[in-house]
Amino acid sequence: MTSFYLLAAVLGTVIPWFFFADFFAQYGFDVVAFLGQLFGTNPAAGFTSDILISSFVFWIWAYQDARDRQIGAWWVIIPCNLLVGLSLALPLYFMMRHRKTSGK
Repeated sequence: MTSFYLLAAVLGTVIPWFFFADFFAQYGFDVVAFLGQLFGTNPAAGFTSDILISSFVFWIWAYQDARDRQIGAWWVIIPCNLLVGLSLALPLYFMMRHRKTSGK
């Protein structure tokens, strides 16, 4: 499972950044334009809202789970989530959790 989670984390980084890189190539580091496009249409706003809510719930769950299972450095998922997305943070945390519980 560790290999699967690692592959998912790599893909979860590369694929979103393929699209982010295109945006940054066109607009530079324009946070206002970036946020405007995230909420630019109703479907985009719906997906963005879904991901933001899911990310927040995941952070709370991961905090509690990491505390219960004594998983160190769990907090690294938050910057990963903010800089890439849930597509990196979720498999990364699952890999950390799997390693802790399986001893691998």
